Amino acid sequence: MIKLSEINTLCDLGRSKNEVKAENKELAKQISELQTRLIASEKFALLVVYQGMDASGKDGAVKDVFDNINPAGLNVYSFKKPTEIEQSYDFLWRVHQICPPKGMIHIFNRSHYEDILVPSVEGYLPKKLIESRYDSINHFEQLLTNEGTVILKFYLHISKDRQRERLLERINIREKNYKHNDGDWDTREKWDEYMGVYETIFERCQVTPWHIIPSDSNTIKVNHISKIILKTLQDMDLTYPELKSQRF
Repeated sequence: MIKLSEINTLCDLGRSKNEVKAENKELAKQISELQTRLIASEKFALLVVYQGMDASGKDGAVKDVFDNINPAGLNVYSFKKPTEIEQSYDFLWRVHQICPPKGMIHIFNRSHYEDILVPSVEGYLPKKLIESRYDSINHFEQLLTNEGTVILKFYLHISKDRQRERLLERINIREKNYKHNDGDWDTREKWDEYMGVYETIFERCQVTPWHIIPSDSNTIKVNHISKIILKTLQDMDLTYPELKSQRF
């Protein structure tokens, strides 16, 4: 079983920060080039899932990894507390509607895993119902995979100390005030409980594997994620379709 406390939140790549940043820009360029083939071929869809504690850098991972991307082939969705309408359906209803069609990349900034994570810690749903959601998610992801959606799941692994620094920045730096949420501090008080549920998720939801990304450094985080996404696109062996016109 994965123990997050035993996994480093900071990884030394053996290069300077500027060297890693330069590589990240090149990786973003290569991802963009392959995205054009993804759009053109319409053979696969790519679903990127970002999970992590508050201030782990999910927004930055959206922006920096996909820096050069064609916005026509990308959609980003953030999952918040379900609305009254969403709560009247099954918990995956709102998720299935926004899964990517072939040729598209969709990013989930938080995801269907919140519907296990939050009620498990906060205790507002019956345990039996939460338990059933593990199997439901596995069946759901298997369905998507069978139909041509490639799923990449990233957990952005930040230390509790680094999270505190970033949460304080949201209070002390004027340009970051908009990110501040008092509730993030309440969640932080239940850190160990959230880590425990994440570890259970990693063990029980492995239809598509989880990537644990060291996230104390945004530069290193982007480097790790970018390399995984690039390799995934390369492995799709994407090609441009043949010209279908008979007029020339």
